[in-house]
Amino acid sequence: MGRSAFRSLVAWSALAASAWGAGLSFTAADAQTAYETAAGLVKSCTPRNAGTPEGLRAAAWIRDRAVAAGVPAKLDVFTAAVNDGEAAFANVVAELPGSEPAAPWIVLMSHFDTAPNAGRGFEGANDGASTSGLLLALGQAVRRASPGRLNVLLAWTDAEECRVKYGPRDGFQGSRRLLRDLRERGRSVRAAICLDMLGDRNLDIILPANSDPRLVRLALQAAQATGFGRIRHCDDIVVKDDHSAFHDAGLPALDLIDFEFGSAPGLNDYWHTPQDTLDKISSASLLASGRLAAELVRLLQR
Repeated sequence: MGRSAFRSLVAWSALAASAWGAGLSFTAADAQTAYETAAGLVKSCTPRNAGTPEGLRAAAWIRDRAVAAGVPAKLDVFTAAVNDGEAAFANVVAELPGSEPAAPWIVLMSHFDTAPNAGRGFEGANDGASTSGLLLALGQAVRRASPGRLNVLLAWTDAEECRVKYGPRDGFQGSRRLLRDLRERGRSVRAAICLDMLGDRNLDIILPANSDPRLVRLALQAAQATGFGRIRHCDDIVVKDDHSAFHDAGLPALDLIDFEFGSAPGLNDYWHTPQDTLDKISSASLLASGRLAAELVRLLQR
């Protein structure tokens, strides 16, 4: 992105923030933080396949970067079953309390692991890294704002990707662990929102069929409020993603995902290939998706 284009984004974002008042807003500076974090994750932690030492190192990198940015993140290292035994995984979790400690939680999550069978040199710049950076920047935005009534939980999940085929022992170990922990602690979930592949330069967001209808309506309302028109509800598409554990458990869950990540409109030919590189993502897309997510959180806090 050129300097003049970025200055325009800053001015546009500042205007939007002032229109929102003193509450939660996501700015162009936040989008740049998201991009730089994604780029740092790719350059420092590739590959970051789940259940490997590299995956654990990536989790620690995210924790350290979040803490340095003022987001109180912690590692949750755990062992879970895989097809051939057990493996060690790590979620990164940050709790941002609201004004009422006993109130329900808004869960925002993004996976950081890379697909293990995507080809040599796979970076996962969009699929995993972009929204890992976005989640950190959203954490900073939430901390800047006056606390809402509801609590906010940020979770960078491990093992979203499967090794062979999704099943009880393959994929989603991180999100299942997160759900189990929330239940064991007696925490009520108002919304579990998965962010995935939202850094795509040609951003088109879908809301798949396995999403809570009320959250779909709020997401479309948030898109209208922020001026983002390239979003649609697809009631004929089911997407397996980290929101699935919550949705399948009967909790309100939503997937915000760009599933047209490719060389032409309607295609997804960059997905899970070595073509998923940093040049395919942009600060402009992270600004649009960040503003949408922030507005959705704001609407949920009403």
